[in-house]
Amino acid sequence: MAKKKDPYTGYKALKFDRPADRVLRVSLNRPEVFNAVSPTMHDELINLWAKIDKDDDTSVVILCGAGKAFSAGADINDAGQLYKDFNEVMKTWRGIHDHVYNFINFSKPVVSAMHNVAVGAGLTLGVLADVVIVSPDLRIIDGHTRVGVTAGDHSAMIWPLLCGMAKAKYYLLSSKPLMGEEAERIGVATFCVPLDELQDKAVEVAKDLAMMPPTAVRTTKYSLNNWLRTFGPHLDASLGLEMLGWTGHESKEGVKSLQEKRDGDWDPYSPM
Repeated sequence: MAKKKDPYTGYKALKFDRPADRVLRVSLNRPEVFNAVSPTMHDELINLWAKIDKDDDTSVVILCGAGKAFSAGADINDAGQLYKDFNEVMKTWRGIHDHVYNFINFSKPVVSAMHNVAVGAGLTLGVLADVVIVSPDLRIIDGHTRVGVTAGDHSAMIWPLLCGMAKAKYYLLSSKPLMGEEAERIGVATFCVPLDELQDKAVEVAKDLAMMPPTAVRTTKYSLNNWLRTFGPHLDASLGLEMLGWTGHESKEGVKSLQEKRDGDWDPYSPM
């Protein structure tokens, strides 16, 4: 009998392995740049979840980062170049929209295992996972306002659900880092475990979920994710405002100040 073809060959920015029966581990795989999300990785992630949904050998997914970090987010050096015309703005809006919704609509449980740093586009999937496991050294940084744009992506949709409006407002308005132990305490993370136990804990949880009745698990996830679908207009509005922000003067100063490793020099006037 012919050997079954591996459906996960040919990926350039993701790697795959199976740490346990019926468990697929997906690693963001650009360790030389702390798994910064390139356009290639972004496209691969957008289209990945429909493929795994059809994979009868996989019941649970672990999402993690290769090397020294989970993800440093999108490359800030490219950010200011992506929004120079209307078509690019709308293409980017649609890409991020699909990045979030394809993940929310994925039927199987996802366990994220995050360490060192989780920022921006990488953080989106890490926080939206069904079980979020972090190490104490993890720094979760939404970072949008620091670079001069609205906290879009997943932020307005899920942070208030996870940790309440008071904490969500503080971390999203200030772009301050949220450390792993605090993330668990306020409800952004499910578990915080020592770094050397992070993968073992993720595999343990994934194996437990893989042993559960699959239809019951997937329909329960679907029902719970209706909370996120209900808050979809918050995503659409914040993401639209983020795209608008990338065309403005605050994002130009935000990118420049980060490149120059200095505080932003912000104009105190705002028409809002």
